[in-house]
Amino acid sequence: MTADRAPRGAADRAYDIVLFGATGFTGALTAEYLAEHAAPGTRWALAGRNRAKLRAVRDRLQKLNPACADLPLLHADTTDAASIEDVANAARVVITTVGPYTEHGEPLVAACARAGTDYVDLTGEPTFVDRVYVKYHDDAVRSGARIVHACGFDSIPHDLGAYFTVKQLPEGVALHVEGFVRVRGDASGGTLHSAVGIFGDPAGMMRAERERRRVEQRPAGRTVRVSRRPTPKARIGDGWTLPLPTIDPRIVIRSAAALDRYGPDFTYGHYVAVKRLAGAAGLAAGAGALLLLSSLPPTRSLLLRLRAPGDGPSEEQRARHWFSVKFVGEGGGRRVVTEVAGGDPGYGETAKMLGESALCLVHDDLPDTAGQVTTAAAMGDALIDRLVKAGIAFRVLDAGDSPGAG
Repeated sequence: MTADRAPRGAADRAYDIVLFGATGFTGALTAEYLAEHAAPGTRWALAGRNRAKLRAVRDRLQKLNPACADLPLLHADTTDAASIEDVANAARVVITTVGPYTEHGEPLVAACARAGTDYVDLTGEPTFVDRVYVKYHDDAVRSGARIVHACGFDSIPHDLGAYFTVKQLPEGVALHVEGFVRVRGDASGGTLHSAVGIFGDPAGMMRAERERRRVEQRPAGRTVRVSRRPTPKARIGDGWTLPLPTIDPRIVIRSAAALDRYGPDFTYGHYVAVKRLAGAAGLAAGAGALLLLSSLPPTRSLLLRLRAPGDGPSEEQRARHWFSVKFVGEGGGRRVVTEVAGGDPGYGETAKMLGESALCLVHDDLPDTAGQVTTAAAMGDALIDRLVKAGIAFRVLDAGDSPGAG
């Protein structure tokens, strides 16, 4: 069922979707995905600072889809407030791949929140998400804008995977879900710069989180929490697990707070799973080194030179990449094991997830939400259906009684 629901005041917008950042690595992949998969009649445009680079992207898209020959090109620069306002007022949905978001993201969120324009991005930066929640969530609620962060590998497989798992379990009971991430992939320059920004200011991240907690409403009569267990309750086979302190569990918990279906008492644990002890030790050492090096200005500068924004793995390398997130959920005497799986996590599948998120907001019949919302709360089943049709697997691997039930 489709409804082409528009944000309040957005019915007369010139474009259904504007993609900001198409000249970057992930932005170009997202543009290619839209060129090949946007439904006929979807009105979309490219936006960026450099018109010559935008024309080069359009020329490449025309080879994939001749209809892209006339794709509109819009000027947008995060240092030019008027251009950002123009983009927000021209679109029903704005996609942005322009990061690091803590440096470049706020003006576009502000403009979309004021204009009643839906917004999706790829951020995995908790500081950015928390800061813009405090500043612009109320504006977005008033205008009807849906501000949906983390619409790529951060955090769709985890957020929608936990949602999918919860729906296999009984209603109205305490639920415990754990996610186990396995991945083979590579990082682009933009991802590296975002990661250095996250690790380089842990105090700022904690301040932003505290300020959000001060103003954010808690779910009435319900409890939601991230598990602090260093080891999971569940086992998913041989290997080793480590807690994975990314933005993903925060997103899952925000979905749980928004949706009663997660039950009166919901806990989520998030882990990376590796087959060998050496791999687990290497991950822990690498995370510690990145944290240390990112916090010191001289070494932070060296890290940022390792890969420039716009650089990323080749098509041949991406073809060898994959991800799997398995979930173990328990509650009401039932136990279920599910999986979300796909190909290249950071780029091919991320472009797919981002593109389908925007198309879902434009075309599908969705819950009536506004403000800063998660993919599960804003799009839920409709987005899962789209992703399954696009080749990302959501499946139940096992279901039955919990050990000791009955």
